[in-house]
Amino acid sequence: MIADILLVAGALGAALYCYVLARRLRRFTDLEKGVGGAVAVLSVQVDDLTGILTRAQSTAKASVEQLDAVSERAEVAHRRLELSIAAMHDLPQKAEPSAAGSAFFVRRPIQDVAKQ
Repeated sequence: MIADILLVAGALGAALYCYVLARRLRRFTDLEKGVGGAVAVLSVQVDDLTGILTRAQSTAKASVEQLDAVSERAEVAHRRLELSIAAMHDLPQKAEPSAAGSAFFVRRPIQDVAKQ
């Protein structure tokens, strides 16, 4: 008789334990409040972040292309400036009046510049 009572008490305890676990599992997988809802929200956020990342990559690509174009223009301007500066070395220098009245030297005489 005592064994039967203990057996029934154990069965009732196991039934109560299963009932509590079933309720927790239902709450755990609930789409509104549980992990299922969290997974659904995270899935939406991942989709949003993927779209944002795609847009950021396309914007960065456009910026790199624009920067390459500006850099190329700057290199061309740099070459032109170098040529202009090199050409300025061939021009005669203006004589600056000196206190001693000494002669000044020019790289090329004025007559040679006029012949060109």
